[in-house]
Amino acid sequence: MVNEANDPAACTSATAFPARTIDCARGPAPKQDRSIRTKALVLRAAAELFAARGFRHTSVKDVADRVEMTKGAVYFHYPSKESLAVAVVEHHYARWPELLEEIREEGLAPLDTAAEMLNRAAVAFRDDVVVQAGARLQLERPEIDATLPTPYVDWTELLTGLLTAARDEGRLREGVEPAAAARSLVAGFFGMQHISDVLEHRADIVERWREVGGLMFFALRA
Repeated sequence: MVNEANDPAACTSATAFPARTIDCARGPAPKQDRSIRTKALVLRAAAELFAARGFRHTSVKDVADRVEMTKGAVYFHYPSKESLAVAVVEHHYARWPELLEEIREEGLAPLDTAAEMLNRAAVAFRDDVVVQAGARLQLERPEIDATLPTPYVDWTELLTGLLTAARDEGRLREGVEPAAAARSLVAGFFGMQHISDVLEHRADIVERWREVGGLMFFALRA
């Protein structure tokens, strides 16, 4: 049984990383296993292309060619390139509550939960093409005819809650203000991941975050 004081579920809102449903025209919901697999295959192909080329330089035909389907078959599942981009962004956002739930089950203290969330997010940015594509599409928001969620807000709110709980436990360095520290962590992590992407295509992101995160959490711990 997990001690409530060390249970991140007790120190973070139930709505941390709320579900992000973006207003956009969508294809029919698949009901058969084959259709579900096909839609997932199209989504992954779109994510790979968006991550590599960006929204502007990816077409529905490119996606169709990648999965060896006709454009009409792709349009059946995703009626526009915007709907493909929206689906990728929604799946990007869906990764984080899944990750948080995995870490909550380990019963870590709040400050350790914050550190582990960012450690595993670094791995996701390195290995998960949907996470990579979602990040690039967020940067290209002005080119996409859909209102995408404002990035970084959910991360800042989650980390603020965890750092507040750490302060209440006496595990945060005296004088550290949780909201300010959370904003600094978000800036440090996402700035680091952008630099890693530009310079090394994120191949070194885990190592670079170990450097940055090690310094930041050393400064935060009591």
